[in-house]
Formats: sequence, structure tokens, C-alpha cells
Amino acid sequence: MELLATLVILLLIIAAYWSLVVLPKQQDFKKQQMFVRRVRPGDRIVTYGGLIGTVLEINPDMGVARIRLADGVEVEIITAALTQPFNPDLLARDARIGLPDKFELPDER
Repeated sequence: MELLATLVILLLIIAAYWSLVVLPKQQDFKKQQMFVRRVRPGDRIVTYGGLIGTVLEINPDMGVARIRLADGVEVEIITAALTQPFNPDLLARDARIGLPDKFELPDER
């Protein structure tokens, strides 16, 4: 009877870990993969490091994308580093979350 109770508790722990850790990670990975598959040259994107650029070319066989960060600045990054499309309004809204409506910097003394 103790063995059965131990097995049930162990299965509950594994199920909880799976549903709280593994499943959300898998869903995030699938969502990111779908985004990368939809990215086309000319799209403005945000990288994992927070850089904003324009996609110039994507090589899906190698998993590499070439993006322009500024005039004359082009870099190659792995496609896994492409996180989201660049949406300035959405990024600005997210940056204000948790801040009071009238956010002011403290006076420097």
C-alpha cells in the first residue's frame, strides 16, 4: 500500500512538472518556429538580444539570417535569435507596464 501511495505521489509530481515547465516551453518553441517560418526579406524584427533590424535574407538550410541593423551594418545571426516582429506601439506599451501614468525621472542633485 505504501508503494502505491509513493507511486501516485511520484506520478503527480511528474505530471505537475510536465504541465508547469515542459509544456509551456514546447508551446513557446513552436510559436517561435512559426514566426521564423513566416519571416520574409524586408520584415522588421527584434532579435533575442533586443536589436531591431530589417531582414535581408534567410537561409533556412543553415538556420542563418542576414539582417541590417543600420546603414552599412549587416550581421548574420542564427534564426533562433529572431524573436518577434518589430511593433513600436506594442514595445512602448510593454515598456510602460507597471509605471505610473505620469512617470517622471527624479531630480539629480
